[in-house]
Amino acid sequence: MAVEKTVSEAIHYRRSVRVFKNEAIDEEKVKQCLGLATLAATSSNMQLWEFYHIVDSDKIQKIAKASFDQNAAKTAKQLVIVVARKDLWRKRKEANITFLKTQFGDKKESEYSKREKFALNYYQKIIPTIYTDFWGILGRIKYLAFHCIGLFKPIYRQARQSDMRIVAHKSAALAAQNFMISMAAINYDTCPMEGFDSLRVKHIIGLPNGSEINMIIGCGIRDENGIYGERFRVPFDQVYFKL
Repeated sequence: MAVEKTVSEAIHYRRSVRVFKNEAIDEEKVKQCLGLATLAATSSNMQLWEFYHIVDSDKIQKIAKASFDQNAAKTAKQLVIVVARKDLWRKRKEANITFLKTQFGDKKESEYSKREKFALNYYQKIIPTIYTDFWGILGRIKYLAFHCIGLFKPIYRQARQSDMRIVAHKSAALAAQNFMISMAAINYDTCPMEGFDSLRVKHIIGLPNGSEINMIIGCGIRDENGIYGERFRVPFDQVYFKL
């Protein structure tokens, strides 16, 4: 059995593999890597994500067709579809509140410490204020109000419906990266894809209207011709700034 790579080794090993070998990979190991994906950082611990592990060959073929027959989809042995679920914010909020109360111990709310009260207040009042919207109207009102307050003190300004979509997708992408690095650590390969017909893919796997596909990830073992070229990155000094 191959020794699992270190984090640095896995990061260097990971490439977007466009062609996979006709060689099976272990479903359970992929599932374990998805478990590690759920440990990623997530905004306000809201975990507005879902992961669809596609192992059925017929579904893989249908999704590949909806992904414009990309080789990374056509040759994948399994697929993972990372889904942003901003629409589940109320459910996730309540889950956080329930968890916090179990951590605070068996006592009355009047006995909570200042820190415990702040944590509950965050999920009971602040999260609903940020996430509640009505056809984008409330978001625009909050945006203007927060910017007015921001003239006098620091304040969170990204409160529009579009902003919260971005927040959900950022968290989903962080989880996706956790997954791909975890796969690389055990010598499995991946390819994140953004080119697909999202409506068709949602129909294939039965996603609700409120969900949004963040990316589709092809999974397998790299073919010798599966990486199309040397890795290119702009010079580090063009993206690194020390202040």
